[in-house]
Amino acid sequence: MWRFGGLLTALSMGMKKRFYYAVKAGRKPGVYATWDECKEQVDKFPNASFKKFGTEDDAWSFVRNVESSSQATSTGDAVAVYTDGCCSGNGRNRARAGIGVYWGPGHSLNLSERLPGRQTNQRAEIVAACRAIEQAKEYNIEKLVIFTDSMFTINGITKWIKSWKCNGWRLSTGESVIHKEDFERLDKLTSDINIEWMHVPGHAGFPGNEAADSLAKDGASKPPC
Repeated sequence: MWRFGGLLTALSMGMKKRFYYAVKAGRKPGVYATWDECKEQVDKFPNASFKKFGTEDDAWSFVRNVESSSQATSTGDAVAVYTDGCCSGNGRNRARAGIGVYWGPGHSLNLSERLPGRQTNQRAEIVAACRAIEQAKEYNIEKLVIFTDSMFTINGITKWIKSWKCNGWRLSTGESVIHKEDFERLDKLTSDINIEWMHVPGHAGFPGNEAADSLAKDGASKPPC
């Protein structure tokens, strides 16, 4: 179960109405009992998405429910997703790579797939981000926050790709960009959607990243596409 800080407890609030603070895009997405807890997650966080609700169920629906995000985007909200890729035996003939896309606990869009084509860790990271964006577009999501532990993917799509294009998809050394096709795919997908790239340290206890990693590992165990 994906659980974050600010666990809610059943406290007697007397006649005072209780509110639940839902963080969809923040340092640690989840549902919080107080505004101070919520503020810690969203204060100065790029494109933070949060709302106050009268019931805990409604709050969690806001955090998890991608299907209703077309309405959320119209109010400036963003949807958060975690992506990850993995590869056992990376660089070897029998390498097995998988991709994972994590939208939330028990979410119908959570994805675990075997990486098609060349089996490498870096390809898996890029393609995982591509799959998340493709899913987001299917549900008309206009603003997406992608959490990934791959700085290679983030730097590639936000910085290096400009030079690669100008240089005919060649590195400063003159060598060809190995991941040209994957970055071309990612570049095309990001051209008409608002993407905020967020780096999260891998294997550092972040629940969303750990869940995406688990999905990627499951994908790597599946038969080749």
